[in-house]
Amino acid sequence: MPEPATAPPALGRKIGHYLTNGLAVGIIRCALALPYETRVRAVGALMRRVLGPAAGYRRRALDNLARIRPDLPPDRHREIAAGCLDNAGRTFIENYSHKDFPARMAGITPEGPGLTALEDAAARGRPVILVTGHFGNYEATRAALVARGHDIGGLYRDMKNPYFNAHYVKTMEAFGGPVFPQGRRGTAGFVRHLRDGGQLVLLFDQHVQFAPILDFMGAPARTAVSAAELALRYDALLIPFYSIRQPDGVSFRSVLEAPIPHSDPETMTQALNDSLSERVRAHPEQWFWVHRRWRPDE
Repeated sequence: MPEPATAPPALGRKIGHYLTNGLAVGIIRCALALPYETRVRAVGALMRRVLGPAAGYRRRALDNLARIRPDLPPDRHREIAAGCLDNAGRTFIENYSHKDFPARMAGITPEGPGLTALEDAAARGRPVILVTGHFGNYEATRAALVARGHDIGGLYRDMKNPYFNAHYVKTMEAFGGPVFPQGRRGTAGFVRHLRDGGQLVLLFDQHVQFAPILDFMGAPARTAVSAAELALRYDALLIPFYSIRQPDGVSFRSVLEAPIPHSDPETMTQALNDSLSERVRAHPEQWFWVHRRWRPDE
């Protein structure tokens, strides 16, 4: 009996991407029909209870927590994993609320020594690289700074799903400031933006193959040093920042820390890792534990 025909791998991936995007668009449209705070809480709960566990994200978060925080009891691991998924869901729909979210974040007053440094650099035309991790919702700070008149660009990594990527990029553009894709296609744009004295947001807390091994949360992790390299090359300030979700689940505190002193890329990046580690220890539910952050090169 002949075996049933199967779709070519490329076609199968395309169909999978199409269906996944259809589900995401359906969730987005239904959620956007709800009042703002209701939609944020609803999508957070959906990710925590249904989508995250089904996608294997809950298990991955628990595995990372068991490896990095063995000092915590299993019940606390489960609480953190649930909070991580809830924050991810909230962040997702906040970033698609391209009118409501920026309008709310415009009311934030950023704080910390990095704010004064940023404003002084902007007045003198000196470039600034704002660096953070997948913590809270970093777009809250970008929206707050754009509302204060800063031209904050963003650097993003293309999603593997091209259907989803098309509208995902539009959400970042809606917050103001230019956005650039990682890789050769975006390099010329963000370099020109820096040379012109602009500000750029970079996220640095994902595994990058063959990057230097630095300490993160007490364990070795390959960490890209590109933000520090750019800061040194273009004499840009390197400022760690954090958008910390508040207990009500919908508002944020925006903190810009003191600029990292210029030295060498690895020393500067280790300082960024130490800064983020401190924030994650203080608010572990707000970091994206589902990344494969600690892993060998493939």
